[in-house]
Amino acid sequence: MKKGLLRKVLAGTCITFGMLVVVLAVHIYLVTRPKPINADMRIMARVDFRQELNKDDAAKITAFLYHQKGIDHVLCNPAGKLVVFTYYPAKTSAEQIIGNLNLGLPYAGTRFLPGKDQLASGCPVAATSFTYKAYHFFNHLF
Repeated sequence: MKKGLLRKVLAGTCITFGMLVVVLAVHIYLVTRPKPINADMRIMARVDFRQELNKDDAAKITAFLYHQKGIDHVLCNPAGKLVVFTYYPAKTSAEQIIGNLNLGLPYAGTRFLPGKDQLASGCPVAATSFTYKAYHFFNHLF
């Protein structure tokens, strides 16, 4: 009698575990798929400047960017000579915003795009985590 109950419990546990693995795999697949651009999507971009910036320059750049179409939020760091902003890609693009910035203000700004080595070293936990390994597995599977 005990053997039959043990088999049922073990079979139920294995089936439950298998179903949870399948649910996790489907979840990872759905979350990591590229998403189409929609009206609610926001993207972050960074602009680096060559010349020194002061607080007045930062205020001018911030005000200028807030008046651009599709801008959501702007942060200007004059000490770091950079601006970080979020925008709606359904309304505009980062290249268009930066082009308008360079044409409208006397500052030479270029978009910062990280290289492959910088992307790889971005998060030391991500490359060794179980989630990353599962993402990598399912990304190459489909």
